[in-house]
Amino acid sequence: MLVRDAMSTVVLTIGPDHTLRQSAALMSARRIGAAVVLDPDAGGIGILTERDILNSVGLGQSPDTERAHAHTTTDVVFAAPTWTLEEAAHAMAHGGFRHLIVLDHDEPVGIVSVRDIIRCWAPMRQHAPA
Repeated sequence: MLVRDAMSTVVLTIGPDHTLRQSAALMSARRIGAAVVLDPDAGGIGILTERDILNSVGLGQSPDTERAHAHTTTDVVFAAPTWTLEEAAHAMAHGGFRHLIVLDHDEPVGIVSVRDIIRCWAPMRQHAPA
């Protein structure tokens, strides 16, 4: 199975000046754990995850004043829609993260998460012989 078969095509895109509270509200409303951060001034695509927001709040920082750009991961590992789920899972395990932005021709077309991969693998494994 390929990443394109498992990825979510609902991609929340935010700007670097969104507050963490705004980002969390948008992520919560869509029931997703990560947002793509587009920063034209920094010239790239980053990712803000629920864990980034949690870490900031855990440090006592205010979600009303902290901005996404200060907590965005910019050294992102991207997946291609044609990667296998095994390749995506390996990249996540090796990098210690739970989300991959999926790029097609340098444009974000989806996000694949550990949960997406498990959803795809679990039914296949239930029917496998013991």
